[in-house]
Amino acid sequence: QVQLVESGGGLAQAGGSLRLSCVTSGFTFSTYTMGWFRQAPGKEREFVASINRSGSNTAYADSVKGRFTTSRDNVKNTVYLQMNSLKPEDTAVYYCAASPLGSVVRTLRTEYAYWGQGTQVTVSS
Repeated sequence: QVQLVESGGGLAQAGGSLRLSCVTSGFTFSTYTMGWFRQAPGKEREFVASINRSGSNTAYADSVKGRFTTSRDNVKNTVYLQMNSLKPEDTAVYYCAASPLGSVVRTLRTEYAYWGQGTQVTVSS
């Protein structure tokens, strides 16, 4: 069955870095666009980053542009989110997701078919 398993979350200080990984199985990873979303307490889940199936195109929310970088390894069926210069407002549960519309980046939750269980990221000031 389809599985997306995030890891790498935890506690970081403001200005620090974390690297999230999402290992996938059960679908043809190399044909899917992958995305990262986050949800803070009391807020809706929001788009963070997306990477198309080949890795040639990426997109980022304005709030993380220049600080976060997403990448993928189509051999390891894994997508990554490198988070630098972390801020307290980055605190949230981070989810990876897979969209079968793989030729371009995708920013809408409704475009994603599969989701991971999430990993908590907490940034202290």
